[in-house]
Amino acid sequence: MRKVVLIIYSVLFTLSCTDNFSSVVDFTQVENPNLSEASVVGQPNSSIIWLAGLERELAFCYNEILILAELGSDNYMNTQTFFSQFLDQLELQNTDPDLRDFTREIQRLREMALFGLESVGPADPEYTTTTEAEFHYFLGLAHMYAAMYFPALPQEPVGPAVPAAQHYQNALAAFANAIVLNPLPEYYLATARVNYYTGNKTAAVSAARQALALNAALDRFVRFDEAAPGGVPPGTNPSNVMESALFERATFDDFQPLPTLDFLDPKYSFLTADEDAPVHYLKAEEALLILAEANMSDNRIDAARANLTDLLALIATREIRNIDDSTEGRIQVAPGSRPDKASVVVNGRTGLVLDRQAGNVDVPSVSGTSLTAADIAGLTADDAGLELLYRTRQEVFIAEGLRFVDMGLKLIIDENEVLQNENINKGDLGTVPLIPAFISSVVKNLDAITYDPTKGVAATVIDVNQILVANKTSSEVLPFH
Repeated sequence: MRKVVLIIYSVLFTLSCTDNFSSVVDFTQVENPNLSEASVVGQPNSSIIWLAGLERELAFCYNEILILAELGSDNYMNTQTFFSQFLDQLELQNTDPDLRDFTREIQRLREMALFGLESVGPADPEYTTTTEAEFHYFLGLAHMYAAMYFPALPQEPVGPAVPAAQHYQNALAAFANAIVLNPLPEYYLATARVNYYTGNKTAAVSAARQALALNAALDRFVRFDEAAPGGVPPGTNPSNVMESALFERATFDDFQPLPTLDFLDPKYSFLTADEDAPVHYLKAEEALLILAEANMSDNRIDAARANLTDLLALIATREIRNIDDSTEGRIQVAPGSRPDKASVVVNGRTGLVLDRQAGNVDVPSVSGTSLTAADIAGLTADDAGLELLYRTRQEVFIAEGLRFVDMGLKLIIDENEVLQNENINKGDLGTVPLIPAFISSVVKNLDAITYDPTKGVAATVIDVNQILVANKTSSEVLPFH
């Protein structure tokens, strides 16, 4: 009904305008010779330039992904409203501008990849198979993100909402095309992730092994500029919004991690005057964790231990940044409200909290974990072992947007799409929240903690890893179980 009212109003408004006014709003006759299609399509090396634009667009995507996904998970508590005002308590509102922007960036990434494949690449005399493979890869990423974060999204402009399962299949097809042209390890790892989340264990294991065989230290990342476009010096890519939330805004304390994850924060911090911290979105650690989980589900505990031993060895080679984080007081709005001393015991464990007032701190910038060799030696193929594995996944992938998906969470289609797309209506798949019952029942405690500064003891109110494992037979989580 709202659509009908809007359409009628728009028609009446247009009919009431004069001819002079209609000429003013007729933008179809305006052409900027520097921005025309001909200025790109058919030009030498235009495919390389277009590929750089896709890399840039991926940076915009991750600026939307990370804020929403990390707040929606149990990783961080939002103590301000500078970024998202809704997601910390999983308040999914289709009027949320962050949700709207995220939807647009995913679909823009898809359309840019398709334009590269269908128009820019074929018309470029310097077009190569490696660039074509990248276009397929980015198309696969767009479909993969649509499936990871939404129950359904259109796969074409103003098209019907397509279920996540179909987007996953589209992603697999795109990655397969990329592999035929240029078998890069990240293409295999992306394939492994899709098969992991769809529960196809055999295919996930195969792709993970192929990725590791090609590069056992794979790390594909998206780059950001310290100065956003138009800044001084002028930037090409946007700045890293998640870095701003975790580090750059300093005493505002926007995002506070669980005390169990304190030693991993801030994952992103100041890098250089020209370049902001990158986001490592496809890395070999994911392949090893997929293999470990598959082996545990098959009761091959020795093989799982070997996978996790390799994981520790790999993490030991990753960058650790020594930074001054003393402006981050962990005080939230009241002194003593959050753990801020290295002596604090969290859930009965030590060494999880950094003392940022005692000097510079060491923080992993790619991957970090509290997993130890002793933990691996004692690993068992039962619920306790799975909880340890998912705790490790949470640590390794913090601030990368995967925890949200591991918790079985999905976003919803934004209001603009519902109002303007005749193929989507209120109540359709993707327009209403789909939160697992075992998460919705504890949503207020997802990132709640208790802390006694006198005793130096802190605890999380709930253990989400324990909850996920207790519901391992659900189709929403733990895909290999």
